[in-house]
Amino acid sequence: MQNHLLSVAVVAALTLPAAAIAAMPAHAASVSRALGLIDGHGAALHRADADRFVARDVIVDRNGTEHVRFDRTYRGLPVLGGDVVVHERNGSLKSISQTLKTAGRPNITPTISANQAIVEAGTRFGTGFNGVPTSRLIIDARSGAPTLAYEVMYSGIKADQTPTDMHYVINAHTGALLGQWDTVETARQAKAKRPGGGGGGGTTCSGITSASGTGQSLFSGDVAITTEKCSSGTYQMKDDSRGGGYTTDLGGRTSGTGTLLTDADNSWGNNSTADRATVAADAHYGVATTWDYYKNVHGRNGIANDGKGALSRVHYGRSYSNAFWSDSCFCMTFGDGDGRSIYPLVDIDVAGHEMSHGVTARTANLTYSGESGGLNESNSDIFGTMVEFYANNANDTPDYMIGEELYMSNPNGTKALRYMYQPSLDGTSPDCYSSNVGSLDVHYSSAIGNHFFYLLAEGSAAKSFGGHTVSSPTCNGSSVTGIGRVQAEKIWYRALTVYMTSNTNYAGARAATINAASDLGYSTSAVAAAWSAVGVN
Repeated sequence: MQNHLLSVAVVAALTLPAAAIAAMPAHAASVSRALGLIDGHGAALHRADADRFVARDVIVDRNGTEHVRFDRTYRGLPVLGGDVVVHERNGSLKSISQTLKTAGRPNITPTISANQAIVEAGTRFGTGFNGVPTSRLIIDARSGAPTLAYEVMYSGIKADQTPTDMHYVINAHTGALLGQWDTVETARQAKAKRPGGGGGGGTTCSGITSASGTGQSLFSGDVAITTEKCSSGTYQMKDDSRGGGYTTDLGGRTSGTGTLLTDADNSWGNNSTADRATVAADAHYGVATTWDYYKNVHGRNGIANDGKGALSRVHYGRSYSNAFWSDSCFCMTFGDGDGRSIYPLVDIDVAGHEMSHGVTARTANLTYSGESGGLNESNSDIFGTMVEFYANNANDTPDYMIGEELYMSNPNGTKALRYMYQPSLDGTSPDCYSSNVGSLDVHYSSAIGNHFFYLLAEGSAAKSFGGHTVSSPTCNGSSVTGIGRVQAEKIWYRALTVYMTSNTNYAGARAATINAASDLGYSTSAVAAAWSAVGVN
């Protein structure tokens, strides 16, 4: 498939046609066709008269089928949960992907002010925020009747040093909290705007040429990495072959861009934490490998599919035992671990996990709470694992455990952050779906998607990975035969980029993956059986 990202201006004037056209010239025809279908099938989209649709992504299949992703506004207000994907071919509507179920819209005159909404949200965030909180009026259509609300964002630093951009949805009439989520997305559970790509930053010298260096990494052994050579003869950790992605040292700080890593001989690190460049080599290698995975397996050209690389920051904070993706800086950030039980969080599946949060933000944009948040986190576990299999590094043999290399004491190699084949092994995650799974932290509700994917790819029978034999219990007592990783990963990627929307839940993910399997000519019954085996029917 050819995947293309659209950067589209909002045209909100009510005098324009019901669906305003604004797109890059190369895809204006696709957007125009989809908008025409919206005008002709308004009831199917639960469209109100004042709804407007802003295109932000287009995917065109080789057979000419077009999938155009739109955000929705109502009288100029963003509609959370109102996003939609229009699927068409030869000018005919094939289907629509959405979660909105009503054309009803609320009166848009609020009872409380934006400042009152900020105060209400502040009672939940507490003190210690950075800068000035922001508030915007929205329509909250994520569930039930659409409601006029304020989306308030507070930024700050949590007690464990994790940054936070907390979004609170506050009822614009009663001040009640309708929902909340963080857009800083982490590798593991924390203890207490959409900018463009980051490529092009970081360079500190002139006369640059691309160079091939060696990273003496902590987890992956000695690996080849791409760097830049300056006319002065020094090297810097920037990869122009992958969109200009670059790696910096934060020096223990919790803010800022950091200092670009430089070196005299293009050999980085010494395979131990004694050299600060070692974990930078891990991160740089992991991000490059993830880039190659998405490009070579799925045809995606970088996180935003625009060929631009991202910033990777290492040595974040003091004894910080986490890693995270942040949309606000279009960057991945890696802590050094506590030095007692946790190594630096730069293992390859962690790098793949964090970079995949960025991919999610620029495709389905799954809201980081409830079941959609679990799917968001599961997507990162799935692709982090697939990157590990893609790398097939002898120093970190591929498996379906997340972050098992991070534990300083792990003699038999079975301790991990999460276990895709049997999520309950972590002591908290459920193996099977239940109606309250969305109330769990997203790192635990992700278990349902993780378990599904393992069963789809590998099946329920005993298998060996990395010297460990595992099996995967099913929730309905069935025996599941896997279809293999090659098909499973392509099904999941297509479901994410073509059929899921911001508010997709597990039932919606079942439908999305079945549609994806059908498109690809793979077994839809195998997909259905794997979902049923984890209790999603």
